[in-house]
Amino acid sequence: MKPNGVFFGRGGKWQVLSTDVFADTVRKRPDFATQSGPMLVIEGQLHPQIAPDGPSKKIRNGVGVDPTGRAHFVISEAPISFGKLARFYHDVLKAPNALFLDGTVSQLWDPARGRMDSGPPLGPLVVIERRART
Repeated sequence: MKPNGVFFGRGGKWQVLSTDVFADTVRKRPDFATQSGPMLVIEGQLHPQIAPDGPSKKIRNGVGVDPTGRAHFVISEAPISFGKLARFYHDVLKAPNALFLDGTVSQLWDPARGRMDSGPPLGPLVVIERRART
């Protein structure tokens, strides 16, 4: 489902843009970027082709950047639809753009919270670490 999108950052500033907008507007190479899709929220609007609560339910994850510039990686605890994940980014996090990352091999390893998902071998991996504030 199009459009796809890119989550990227440079100098600690994070963004999500559709792939076409990214290709047309981003001139400096980001420090980090990953492309996936579909977009869940596009310029403040829910993706028009995503049903509010469609029949496909999986453990899903995505990323969006809220109006303060904070990136939010979200993974569901139970199988959910695209629409439910999209509405969370739109309604709760107020992310003007959000990107679906995965829904088949989604896994989270968070020992501090007692969550250590298992499943098929992983390909791409995003590691998020908390830094001490100075």
